Amino acid sequence: MKRRSQIGVVIVLMLLTASFAQAQTSPAKTTAVPKKWTPPRTADGQPDLQGVWANNNVTPLERPAALAGRPLLTDAELAALKAKAADLFAGDGDAAFGDDVFNAVVTGAQKFTSSDATTGNYNQFWIADRDFDNRTSLITDPPDGKLPPLTPEAQKRRPSPQVDRTQRGFDGPEDRSLSERCITFGAPRIQAAYNSYFQIFQTRDSVAILMETIHDARIIPLDGRPHVGQNLRQWLGDSVGHWEGDTLVVDTTNYSPKSDFRGSHQNLHVVERFTRVSPNRIDYEITVNDPTTWAKPWTAMIPLKLSHDEVYEYACHEANEGMVGILAGARAQENAR
Repeated sequence: MKRRSQIGVVIVLMLLTASFAQAQTSPAKTTAVPKKWTPPRTADGQPDLQGVWANNNVTPLERPAALAGRPLLTDAELAALKAKAADLFAGDGDAAFGDDVFNAVVTGAQKFTSSDATTGNYNQFWIADRDFDNRTSLITDPPDGKLPPLTPEAQKRRPSPQVDRTQRGFDGPEDRSLSERCITFGAPRIQAAYNSYFQIFQTRDSVAILMETIHDARIIPLDGRPHVGQNLRQWLGDSVGHWEGDTLVVDTTNYSPKSDFRGSHQNLHVVERFTRVSPNRIDYEITVNDPTTWAKPWTAMIPLKLSHDEVYEYACHEANEGMVGILAGARAQENAR
């Protein structure tokens, strides 16, 4: 079994680091959708986006260095990626969240270990099956598939997670993240495969988006009203929407200074575009702008897949023993030093 695994790693790496010349002999394809498909309409004549939609996509936010200059994988490379991922995550080992599945395969890992192994982790059993396509990054702009550089201001206010853990020590619950404190996962939420389901409801004058995590609900007016005044700040910002053809466009600003989207706070400005491109898929595009955090705006596209599952209860604050355990663990680590 070990020999077969080693051979598999070599094959995957050879395929995933193929040159442009090799890729051109087998043109890469994106996940096919009907070119002339027309979305169904609501009773009010709007494109119908209603239903439960899942973000279980395996594509990483940023393009790995090993695939620089390669926005798309060939079909053979994609097949190798899927086969190696199925082999690597077939057991009952540590759960791989977000970008970990794709990046573990590309780097040739023979075993996946959680980055938070010291305090325990879910096992892979609890993570949803992942959806694959040919892309090598969710980021579509900049074209290199990388986040723009952080501004000097952002670099100063955003210490590394390791420094954060070892130097601050988490004296109380206020030192933990908003999601661990059961306040919010924030919006936009782009993490995949961890209760990453959304339910969309529509009326003539508004759209509601319910997130499974902590049951955050965004009610987005479509009646042309302006944003509320800048003195009114909210965890999820203030959203207003309109239709551009078959695309729902949502503009969000006025985030709270305590909000946190990848290190961006009250200066965050997000434009989301929801376009139903097939019976089972919405292309969800976000453009993010904060001149105090990134050198320029950036855009990512996440394909949301129609799910026939329900949005389940996420009872985060009921007897939140997790927080008690987190803080008790921090005290134990301090006493052991």
